[in-house]
Amino acid sequence: MCRLCDPGHPEVPCPITRSYLSGEVASLIEARQAMAEAALPAGVKDGKRPLLIKGGIVLPIDDAVGNFPVGDVLVEDGRISAVAARIEAPEAAVIDATGKIVMPGFIDTHHHQFETALRSQLAHAILINDGRPVNASNYYETVLQKLSLGYTPDDVYINELFGGIAQLDAGVTTVMDVSQIHHSPEHSDAAVEGLRDAGRRGVFGYFEGWGDRARYPGDARRLKQQYFSSADQMLTMVMGGEIYLPGYEEAWKVGRELGLPIALHVVGTFGMQPTFDELGAAGLFGPDNIFIHMTGMSDAGWKYAADAGAHVSLAVPIEMHMRHGTPPIQKALDLGMGLSLSSDVECTMTADMFTQMRALMTLQRMAVNEKALGGAPNYPDLMQCADALRHATIEGARGLRLDKVTGSLTPGKAADIILLDAGALNVAPLNNAPGAVVTLMERSNVDTVMVAGKIRKWQGQLLGFDIPRLTREIEASRDRIFKATGVERDLFAF
Repeated sequence: MCRLCDPGHPEVPCPITRSYLSGEVASLIEARQAMAEAALPAGVKDGKRPLLIKGGIVLPIDDAVGNFPVGDVLVEDGRISAVAARIEAPEAAVIDATGKIVMPGFIDTHHHQFETALRSQLAHAILINDGRPVNASNYYETVLQKLSLGYTPDDVYINELFGGIAQLDAGVTTVMDVSQIHHSPEHSDAAVEGLRDAGRRGVFGYFEGWGDRARYPGDARRLKQQYFSSADQMLTMVMGGEIYLPGYEEAWKVGRELGLPIALHVVGTFGMQPTFDELGAAGLFGPDNIFIHMTGMSDAGWKYAADAGAHVSLAVPIEMHMRHGTPPIQKALDLGMGLSLSSDVECTMTADMFTQMRALMTLQRMAVNEKALGGAPNYPDLMQCADALRHATIEGARGLRLDKVTGSLTPGKAADIILLDAGALNVAPLNNAPGAVVTLMERSNVDTVMVAGKIRKWQGQLLGFDIPRLTREIEASRDRIFKATGVERDLFAF
């Protein structure tokens, strides 16, 4: 049972574990799910047989494995056991991957999933009120200081769950959820539950909350012990350590005491540069740091971060759209830093990784092309599609300390695998596999999604989730939040 189940009505199917192989079908969406579930190869649903993904265009994102124009991937016990041009496994259930690009699932290293009910509410927003005239609201005051205060733990749960399922549908098999909604221990518990019940690999980012019942950062000790005591599980934990908040030093102390990576937003327009430089000069950065955005920072700050082996997570469309500053793509690349991609806030922009990859590559190439057209004698190399794919997969895994588990189709790693339809109307005829993924595809091309060997999406349909029921729940959550905070929903607002 999940948080949405009613113990008084056990006959009502759980909305996150529903099976359509038996029982009634009540809607077109459910009918499509039932057909997809019925079409699963024999032995796949129960996970009792090895699984052979056969005849696909294989992009492992691992140079040691190599690419295969036609290749097979063998999955056993939830892990990748072999990748080759041809694999004989007569005991395995077979997925025919003809015409499909087979690659590791995408990794989003910064997503505020608790804001799912606020999708598009701040389509024109900027980050903060910086004192300059602007015909837009600001995110910090509207979301974090107003709307977030209307969330109950049940709202947190459905927002986390629905946001996670939506990203599964788009082929994002791993996320770092930046949940700045920890107004009470109950809010924190609900965030973990929602992240877990979506059924994908997740990194729980324990960030701040507000109000008398907020227990950040000290409650990290309880959360770590209660939910993250095992090293061999789908969920791991990161400590949020925002340097724009009073008392951030305690958060860093607790995080390092618990052996957790420390993640934080770093935005020069938010006045963070002096504090950031002071921390770097004091030698307090390390390879356990994940710096999000890094816009508007000094050369000294960048050097401190690079020398410490810190990781950078960019949300390129959001940074351009919300006045964070110019995304520092080339700066991170020139310093040889690990660089991953993130969707950030769905109240302003979509959370699929196709959008992130295209934004990353086109902005980097625009800057390089401007230098070339301007007559610069030297300029960086133009980013390639294969580079963008690495930033959306293995680099994200490295940043989250999960590169031994996921991020590439490497034998021994978890079977976090997606199949992308290269024969679809928007892609065919296929001429270049990385190019097709980065420059042509979008979420409708995500045919099959597997996490730890379990199929979560099959032939274009999510499995096991009662989508109509969950959609009603997220709509009800939106209505509660808006009512509690006195915000009117205007479908045509500027």
